[in-house]
Amino acid sequence: MDSIINGIVEAFRMIVTGDPEIFAIVWLTLKVSGTATFISLLIGVPLGVGLAHVHFPGKKLLMSIINTAMGFPPVVIGLWVFLLLSRNGPLGFMNLLYTPTAILIAQAVIATPIVIGLTCAAIMQVDDALKLQIKALGATKWQSLFLIIREARFSILAACIAGFGAVVSEVGASMMVGGNIKGYSRVLTTATVMEVNKGNSDVALGISVILLLLAFAVTVGLTYLQQKERKG
Repeated sequence: MDSIINGIVEAFRMIVTGDPEIFAIVWLTLKVSGTATFISLLIGVPLGVGLAHVHFPGKKLLMSIINTAMGFPPVVIGLWVFLLLSRNGPLGFMNLLYTPTAILIAQAVIATPIVIGLTCAAIMQVDDALKLQIKALGATKWQSLFLIIREARFSILAACIAGFGAVVSEVGASMMVGGNIKGYSRVLTTATVMEVNKGNSDVALGISVILLLLAFAVTVGLTYLQQKERKG
């Protein structure tokens, strides 16, 4: 119990004193995870909508693969991205390994299946009667699609929340492809692991509290937007 209290006190101290290293880590965490989530939305929402509407041979198999990918261990994805970006890998010429960009790529790969799967489920749950009503009113294909997406927007926003939550809290992939380099590619999760390995449990707990506060603040913001839209 004392360790937890000390961790909360340490988090408060780092925030109040404006610890420049911690604020840099927080900013990098927010920037990388936020961008990765945004990219996953750009890729995942159109694919999820398409999968929900288009019927083709092997669709069930593809959906099974996507649903499996939603639960992939981040460290496995980190290993694949590491092999792709390593010097002998197919993308080694880009020199992205051990950079924030490498973390962003790994996190985007983690979040995209989540967004695809939840978006597809959201679109498929739209009432069939509404779809028929839209067609009966003479809406074009693109108008129908827009209206269906609008109807499912709350669930799609939930997919965004789930995607962000998955990437901001993962550590294996970030450590593997980012290298946890001080002042360059160190994020909150990797900083926490480093402090634990150094035996600085109070600092590690403090950083973990800051991570929880960051995730909570972003989730509250997105949830508020979701509920505000629902009331409107």
